[in-house]
Amino acid sequence: MANSEASPPAPPPRFSFSSFTHPWKYQVFLSFRGEDTRNNFTAHLCNALRLRGINTFMDEELTRGEDISRELLQAIEQSKISIIVFSETFASSKWCLDELVKIIECKESKKQLVRPVFYKVDPSHVRNVQGTFGEALANHERNSSVSSEKVQKWRTALNQAANLSGWTLLNQQSSEAQFINDIVKEISKHASLSLREQFVARPVLTTFCLLNWLCLIGVMVFSFRFCYYFVPWRELLYFFIFFYHIND
Repeated sequence: MANSEASPPAPPPRFSFSSFTHPWKYQVFLSFRGEDTRNNFTAHLCNALRLRGINTFMDEELTRGEDISRELLQAIEQSKISIIVFSETFASSKWCLDELVKIIECKESKKQLVRPVFYKVDPSHVRNVQGTFGEALANHERNSSVSSEKVQKWRTALNQAANLSGWTLLNQQSSEAQFINDIVKEISKHASLSLREQFVARPVLTTFCLLNWLCLIGVMVFSFRFCYYFVPWRELLYFFIFFYHIND
């Protein structure tokens, strides 16, 4: 028999200022396998993004360890866009795989934009965990210090990331410079921060710029009102007409 009493209404969702503002500190986060691309492709990509004025995080100075650092997790959370550079030995690094899981989580929870780059690897090998990616995860599974649940998370994250729209460079004959230029051009369309996001990311600088604009507007308004009320426009007009006729 059904309960005749009406169930109490669900409480309204709590407002969270942090979830509303999305405090992006970085416009782009670069995830990559250091041994493969730190000193070549990823370094060139990072430099190209920064030259375009895009605030890009690359872990150039962080100390690597067994577990991903809190500093790196925060950098992922505070980035508007994540670019994952899949390379030959990417999946050999537990650190890279943990980064990947965090990025996918932030894509879902913070609606961040995630774009994969398949650098000299077949996207299907990443998607289906085959080739060097399959071998790497098999090695992780044989490692007693790695749980099967974690390996499954890595598999799922690899599959999800590989199904996203991105860029692929397979042919050695292709221009790497043009490839990077195409990436930067596309990322530039999504990397710009709104005024609200700029204020959250850089409150002091943004407030200073806004005050400068307000002061400029105030000066312009004051100048206009001063000229309107105190400048003898009629006399000036007569003077210019008289001066024009004299020189005619």
